[in-house]
Amino acid sequence: MGPEHVAHDMRVSYGLPYVTPDLVTAWERATTSPSNAELTALAGVLWCSPGELLGRPRTLREHRVTRGLAPEDVARHIGLELHAYLRMEETGTWRGTDRQSAALAELLGLSLPDVVTVTGREAKLADLLRGAVTTRWQAYLRPVAKLAPLERRVLEHALQQLHQDYQGQMVTTLTWGGGTADASAAGRDFLDRIVEHFWMTVESRP
Repeated sequence: MGPEHVAHDMRVSYGLPYVTPDLVTAWERATTSPSNAELTALAGVLWCSPGELLGRPRTLREHRVTRGLAPEDVARHIGLELHAYLRMEETGTWRGTDRQSAALAELLGLSLPDVVTVTGREAKLADLLRGAVTTRWQAYLRPVAKLAPLERRVLEHALQQLHQDYQGQMVTTLTWGGGTADASAAGRDFLDRIVEHFWMTVESRP
């Protein structure tokens, strides 16, 4: 189906008269995102579920849609006013309590990495992890634990391993690469993906 066919079916079958081929193309290119109603209609036209269109969910809204839940259902379950929940979903800033966070994770089936991401704490976690691998990792145990509540031994292992990996990579690159430019590039790449490395290290703990 071309964008013109999709747009036509969304207008005729789902009562969305403003949907144009250009809008459908913008969704395909990810330059704009469909609303809840648009996503539901788009999935209907394409004979699939909304979750299949989203791929791996990253945002709170995407996790909710993947589960087939309305905003009202989520807000009621976790004990928030609908407008308050929608504002958090739209801004990507989570302001729920620990109890509400736990209820959200249970309802949406969120893993700990998912919880950190959808509650807007991933950037802060990345900053802390960069500090841990470039300086003394022990000083970052408590701050990281506040964002990613893991068992102390698990967290100690992860931070120590990341520190060793980063420092070892820098030394190896300088030794075999023959210059600081290679080391800097390797170091930047490691730090750019520090959160990914962190969760992989947590999952691979002995």
